[in-house]
Amino acid sequence: MFSLIPARRCVLILCATLMTCLLPTVHAQSQQTLPDTIAQRVVACTACHGKEGRASSDGFYPRIAGKPEGYLFNQLTNFRDGRRQYPLMTYLLDHLSDAYLHEIASYFSQQHPPYPAPQPGDATPAVLERGRNLVMHGDSSKKVPACIACHGHALTGVAPAVPGLIGLPRDYINSQFGAWRNGVRKAKTPDCMAQITQKLTLEDINAASSWLAAQTVPEGAVPAAAATVKLPLACGSVAE
Repeated sequence: MFSLIPARRCVLILCATLMTCLLPTVHAQSQQTLPDTIAQRVVACTACHGKEGRASSDGFYPRIAGKPEGYLFNQLTNFRDGRRQYPLMTYLLDHLSDAYLHEIASYFSQQHPPYPAPQPGDATPAVLERGRNLVMHGDSSKKVPACIACHGHALTGVAPAVPGLIGLPRDYINSQFGAWRNGVRKAKTPDCMAQITQKLTLEDINAASSWLAAQTVPEGAVPAAAATVKLPLACGSVAE
């Protein structure tokens, strides 16, 4: 159920990124000087996450374009500081300052390439209905809040630090739930997503991810403005 990135692919990407540097320096190539711009410096990011951060075609690397700046900054620091585990990301970010990570996060938050159409799925109507109910209403018997209570009624995220949930492949969503269940992915305490994930069955996770992945992202979708309502539970990642 939970996707793993092939080791060979990791090695190939790592070798490719060794040819690129995120640090703000000017590089010579074939007697030409590359522009010293943030777009040029994040080539190491777009090598995996796609042009403008629109996501890789294989579904392993998620869309980072248009995500709230605060969310992107939190994930960059989580990888750098060990709360999230992925060696390639740690390697790229290990020695970068908070100021530079803010610059990277700001750049990708301002990119808005179009979303692709949802990929066909094989979930049954019953599974999709269970997923819809979890996303829209939660499950009071398990004390699981609705996804929309935090991620916005349109599920496109909420500024400054809550990401959107639509426009992501089912396998990627599943893999992130798996990482929270296994303790591989963490956030600042209190880690609300880790708490919620432990209350969900594997069937619940599959249902929610299947329904979310089947949704078409509206044209011009952007994160909602900062929420004025109280979140259903405390989340360290959005406390600032």
